[in-house]
Amino acid sequence: MAKEIKEIVEIAPKVTVSYENHILTVKGPKGQNVRELYFPGIDISINGSEIVVDTENQKKQFKAMVGTYASHITNMIQGVTDGFEYKMTIVYSHFPMQTKVNGKEFVISNFLGEKKPRIAKIVGETTVKISGNSVTVTGINKEDVGQTTANIEQKTKIKRFDPRVFQDGIYVVNKS
Repeated sequence: MAKEIKEIVEIAPKVTVSYENHILTVKGPKGQNVRELYFPGIDISINGSEIVVDTENQKKQFKAMVGTYASHITNMIQGVTDGFEYKMTIVYSHFPMQTKVNGKEFVISNFLGEKKPRIAKIVGETTVKISGNSVTVTGINKEDVGQTTANIEQKTKIKRFDPRVFQDGIYVVNKS
């Protein structure tokens, strides 16, 4: 008899979860996260105050997907209750860098004295706040917040200069 592989995710108080037609919706105090979770052979069910992700298949791929889906669901619940916040710092020594948020774009001007501004995309419902030399990226979707942070960091990646001398850029200093 095959042993069932199962992951259980607790639903936090003040959070409602629904799963219909492979679409998982998590609603909480900070907002709503929606995600399609479908993989053949993996079942997701809601039992009272917990979500059960399980499969009867013993293959490594199915075990991995059960764990992945459990992590996605945990992140969705954490996002609507606490949210995600990444703190970044602006570092420059040669040319003063100007930054601003323009709609869904993060604009970096005068990076290493360049005339043309660099533009990083802000993904999803993520909000970016600039105060002095610190940038705060917040949101309820962990992937959107992380991708926005990565976009900003990648736009200030140094090429053609020695990174030991030119340490200019925008770097992640804290994730919470």
